[in-house]
Amino acid sequence: MHGHAQTSAPVGWSGRIWGRTGCNFDGSGAGRCLTGDCGNKLRCAGAGGVPPVTLAEFTIGNGGGAKDFYDVSLVDGYNVQMGVTMRGGSGIAKTFADLNGRCPNELRVMDGANVVACKSACEAFGKPEYCCTGAFNTPETCPPTDYSRIFKGACLKAYSYAYDDASSTFTCANANYSIIFCPR
Repeated sequence: MHGHAQTSAPVGWSGRIWGRTGCNFDGSGAGRCLTGDCGNKLRCAGAGGVPPVTLAEFTIGNGGGAKDFYDVSLVDGYNVQMGVTMRGGSGIAKTFADLNGRCPNELRVMDGANVVACKSACEAFGKPEYCCTGAFNTPETCPPTDYSRIFKGACLKAYSYAYDDASSTFTCANANYSIIFCPR
């Protein structure tokens, strides 16, 4: 399916945008999605997408030339290819690789015989060393893992774990952004 939607974000807004797959809704907007579901509703109304989900994350500047910050994140896992492009920014944040085909068995989310998403190691195992929590809550104590390196190797400009800022955060001021899902 091809489509285009436009929305505006106010100055100072911070939020996440994600794609959902395998969705079925009735006329009242009740239903569910295989990936990225947000409370069995057509309109998420502030609810987050259930991991694993590929995220576009934004913090919009407060005007007057203040910078916007944006990234594509795999910290909550992966479900669709995604990119963020803009006019006037410092780079393209993207994950145009199909990680579902490269997903380790222990991270796979299946629908029958099909891999529909790839969990983060944090979601799959819940251990502090994968979640960068507890004694592992600093960049020094939470380095990349073998799992985050798989994500990073496939998607060089996407966040692969909690402290992957240096190569994965992009900035610009007063830009117009496009979020591209499943590019051809």
